[in-house]
Amino acid sequence: MIVAVIGLGTFGAKTAVRLFEKGAEVIAIDKNDELVDKIKDRVTHAVSLDVTDERSLRSVNISDVDVAVVAIGDHIEMSILAVTMLRRLGVGRVIARATSTLHEHVLQEIGASEIIKVEEEMGEIIASKIVAPHVMQRYNFSAGYSIVELKLGKNFEGKTIVESKIRQNYNLNIVALQKKIPYIAEDGKSAYRVEINDCPMPMDVIESDDIIVLVGSEKNFNKLFADLVEG
Repeated sequence: MIVAVIGLGTFGAKTAVRLFEKGAEVIAIDKNDELVDKIKDRVTHAVSLDVTDERSLRSVNISDVDVAVVAIGDHIEMSILAVTMLRRLGVGRVIARATSTLHEHVLQEIGASEIIKVEEEMGEIIASKIVAPHVMQRYNFSAGYSIVELKLGKNFEGKTIVESKIRQNYNLNIVALQKKIPYIAEDGKSAYRVEINDCPMPMDVIESDDIIVLVGSEKNFNKLFADLVEG
């Protein structure tokens, strides 16, 4: 997959680097030479250019990318012009950052495929961490439904999946277990490797340090979170 990330502030740079680490071919773009220089060794290509200039974008074969992420937040006009140019040049999927409701509306009108509202999403993440500190990751995939990675801790330690009664009591489904397996490394030191069980069985045992992947409704997750806090 080829991804262009336009705008290399904190959000854009982090997005570019993580995409590269996950195996994508990343073209990182910003008109600030210093920001480009900082990231050049951590992505596939880093280029300093003006994204509102059609000839410059064509020079990096922008039409060939699978996805373009417009991570520009501070300069709304530049963000809008970048999305417009990418759509004109035939980029099929354009994900754009919006910093206000008006900005979001304009991006939708000019053809952005998806809108990212970083500040709102960070607010949601922080609130979730305060209310449910045991949650490692949370992915909202439909209105009112999530996939959640969490540690159940001492409450469920040593119980099998069927004994935990998570499905019966909370209407949540365990879809995977992540375990840390101890072993002795070549240098003789103790170490751990991570093993993912993506097809957990009823008699699989839950340990306190396991990361459990659950799917279900927000209402049912909130019930589980409340019981974990009380426990």
